[in-house]
Amino acid sequence: MIRGVKGGLLAAVSLALVGCAATGGGETASASDKPAEKPAKFNKDPYPSTYKPYPGQVTAVRNVTIFDGEGGRIDNGTVLLANGKVEAVGGPDTPIPADIAVYDGTGKYLTPGIIDIHSHLGDYPSPSVEAHSDGNEATAPTTPEVWSEHSVWPQDPGFSRALANGGVTSLQILPGSANLMGGRSVTLKNVPSRTVQGMKFPGAPYGLKMACGENPKRVYGNKGRAPSTRMGNFAVNRATWAKAAAYKKKLDDGKAVDRDLAMETLAGVLAGEILVHNHCYRADEMALVIDMSKEFGYKVSTFHHAVEAYKIADILAKEGICSAMWADWWGFKMEAYDSVNENIPLVYKAGACTIVHSDDANQIQRLNQEAAKARAAGRRIGIDVSDEMAWTWLSYNPAKALGIADRTGSLKPGKMADVVLWNGNPFSAYTRPEKVWIDGALMFDANDPKRRPVSDFELGQPGEGDVK
Repeated sequence: MIRGVKGGLLAAVSLALVGCAATGGGETASASDKPAEKPAKFNKDPYPSTYKPYPGQVTAVRNVTIFDGEGGRIDNGTVLLANGKVEAVGGPDTPIPADIAVYDGTGKYLTPGIIDIHSHLGDYPSPSVEAHSDGNEATAPTTPEVWSEHSVWPQDPGFSRALANGGVTSLQILPGSANLMGGRSVTLKNVPSRTVQGMKFPGAPYGLKMACGENPKRVYGNKGRAPSTRMGNFAVNRATWAKAAAYKKKLDDGKAVDRDLAMETLAGVLAGEILVHNHCYRADEMALVIDMSKEFGYKVSTFHHAVEAYKIADILAKEGICSAMWADWWGFKMEAYDSVNENIPLVYKAGACTIVHSDDANQIQRLNQEAAKARAAGRRIGIDVSDEMAWTWLSYNPAKALGIADRTGSLKPGKMADVVLWNGNPFSAYTRPEKVWIDGALMFDANDPKRRPVSDFELGQPGEGDVK
């Protein structure tokens, strides 16, 4: 043993002498002589969209009432769809080419497709069983390294129900709200696909799902770890953002770093490449989150649920932050208690970005009715929102909050032909989608059984999706 140690020491000394000789008679190498560390390089888009629009044909709908999604209305209007885009929108004198598909919209309404900014379809699919519960990585209070798309099950029957019953053409899939930082969200086109990448909205920014309030403090307080209080929520958030800021600075300075999936996501937020979607109920917490965002240099795109948004609607308008809200879901826990049914119209009246969202596999099928309920509540207190302006809550505003309003969300020439023909006024409880186009392809037709999408999972099962 002693001999072995001695031999090892001699070998070490010999290597040291060789090293000295290599640097020129015992001189040590200077820092400038060392090879420069290479900065970390990684693919920011390792799972690119493979979405390709379904085949479509040149189509016109005429004699129809149009809500253009940005607050415009055309009575007895005409829309022309070609090459997957909105080609023209106008009145009855809009030219229609010969030998194309033409639909008469008399007594019907045409709108941009509904965009649900808050969905968990695919991550919490139907059937709702434990084996399908893939939306919350509730193993640490911050998990920005997880991506919701890696849980999305494209066969979820909820997708086709949202299309056929709700006229939903795009939707954001978010992780759940157990964690302060729940992971990345993904925006999808609502089309059948074998893979989630085949649904992914091309070029849409990723989002970071955050949550404040009761959920994270309850989940981790019950595990005997931080956070267990609201102040703990903010302390953990701030410590994580501080670490992310230091990581980003190294990247910006061109320094080498070990690859860290969590920090990559947060550095993307700090760089403005990834949008923050923050689950938050109480007005005081939303105000604190705004302060925290300014401390670390990121921006909140949207507060989700936001049942007390009406209390700080002027602040939200000033900061350019959207609120994604329910019409009348409140009171089911303490932080959801102090809401009012007039929340949505009050936020709208203050000039803030107003969105109606679902957070539910059933409610996503009737977001048009949720918006109608909010309008009714507004009328009761003297806030009368027109049909065409209310539709901004369902298409253009969510598109803006998702960073895709330049491509979808309104019926403007050159935009994606994501369009719904309703069989009546879409703010009526009796109205349903008659036809739905996505990128100009007719994906649903209530009058054609062959155009009623059925999930692969439902094939061969009783009913086979005919509840649609």
